[in-house]
Formats: sequence, C-alpha cells, structure tokens
Amino acid sequence: METMGQYQQIAATYLTELGTKLLAVILFWIVGRWLIGLVGRMLNGVLEKQKVDPTLMRYIGNFVAVTLNIILVVAILGYCGIQTTTFAALVAGIGIAIGAAWGGLLSNLAAGIFLVVLHPFKVGDFVTAAGVTGTIKEIGLFVTTINTPDNVMTLVGNAKIFGDTIQNFTANDFRRVELKCQLAGGADHVAAMQLLREKLAAVPNVLPQPAVEVEILDFTLVGPVLAVRPYCHNDHYWQVYFDGNRTIRESLAAAGFPPPMPAQMVVVQNP
Repeated sequence: METMGQYQQIAATYLTELGTKLLAVILFWIVGRWLIGLVGRMLNGVLEKQKVDPTLMRYIGNFVAVTLNIILVVAILGYCGIQTTTFAALVAGIGIAIGAAWGGLLSNLAAGIFLVVLHPFKVGDFVTAAGVTGTIKEIGLFVTTINTPDNVMTLVGNAKIFGDTIQNFTANDFRRVELKCQLAGGADHVAAMQLLREKLAAVPNVLPQPAVEVEILDFTLVGPVLAVRPYCHNDHYWQVYFDGNRTIRESLAAAGFPPPMPAQMVVVQNP
C-alpha cells in the first residue's frame, strides 16, 4: 500500500509540474504573440512616419514577424527543457528536406529581395508581369499579388516575375492608345485623317502633346486602314480608348463618309 501511495504521489507531482509547465507555455505563447503584434504595429508606425515605400515596409514587416516567431518558438522549447542546439539541428534537417521538395521557394525569396531592391514596380503600379496584367497589391516574401482588370486576385511567384519580361505602364507620364479605323476604298483618306485628328484631340483627357497621330497603317480589300493614336495618362487609358472608338464612328458618319463594305470583283468568261 505504501508503494502504491508513493506512485500516486509521484504521478500527482509529475502531472502538477506538467500542468504548470503547459499553462506557462500557453501564457508565454499568448504574451509572445501579443508582443510580436505590438512590435509590428510600432515598426509600421515608425516606417510610415519616415515615409518608407509601402512595398519595402511590408517586406520588412514580414521578415521581422517571421524572425520573432522563430525566436519565440525557440524560447518556449528552451523553457520546456529541449536543447536549442538539438532544435537547430532539427530545423536544419527539416530545411534541407523542404529545400529538396520545394526548391522554388528559395528562388522566389531571392527574387522577391531583388524586386524590392531593384524596384521595377511598386504597390499601386499597373503592370504586365509573367504574362499577368493588373495592379500590384502586394510584394510578398515569395509571391506578388496582382489584381487584374476584371477584379481577380492573382498570386504570381516572384521568381517567375523576375525571370520574365516586366512592363510597367505607370512608370511613364503618358501612354499611347492604339486604335484603328477602316475606310471605304472610295473615301477621301486625307480629309478623314484631318477630321479624326481634330475630333480625337477634343476627347476628354487626350493630351495636346504629343499630338494625335493619324496615318495609313495598312490596305485591305475594303480600303485603307488608318492607325489612330491619341496619348493620355495611364489612369485614363480605357476611357480614351472607348471614347476614341465612338468618336471615330460618329464623326465619320456625321461627315458623310461612306461605310466600309467588303467588295469582290467577279469576272465571267463565256466559253
């Protein structure tokens, strides 16, 4: 009976220590996560006051959050009596395994760093990157978030973006709008070109300089094809695009230009 009582006392002592340690671990985790969140908010506040670029600010915030979470986990494991050197070796082994399985993560991370340093685009820019066109919402550690014009959030790996062609439509002060106009074969193309230059220049948000360009682009069986090219700020591209097409149609019709109609000549030979 005494032996049974000793076992019960040992078990009670062990469970008490285990429960106390478990409660301490939970408390450490909650307090640690709260402190990490507090540090993140303070860091964002300091960076905002310094007017740091939003892209770089998010990147720094993500890096600090990941680092502090790793430190918190190591500290909790050390409190539990687990040797941190053993944990480091375990992390290294897991890292090798993960690196072998997902080697692209490291390349995405490196590419993300280069994107922040070289700065080919920033948050809010309208770009085409890795074949995806849209507005940059976030440049993360591994992926970049692009919101496409049809409002679809698209995540693209940083390595794919950095290794492909990047077009930044926001970087320059203005952009050329590419329009076409099909004329009838019998239409006066000189008068049509002059009319379109005047009408397109009056479209809202079309820049006076560079001036609207209207020239013959191609010839078809119907007649000459005009290249109509107004210039505007990137924010007004689609408004100028649609208003320009409507202006081409309405101005030519109002001026009495014949509508372009496909025509074919049929030659009949008597036997």
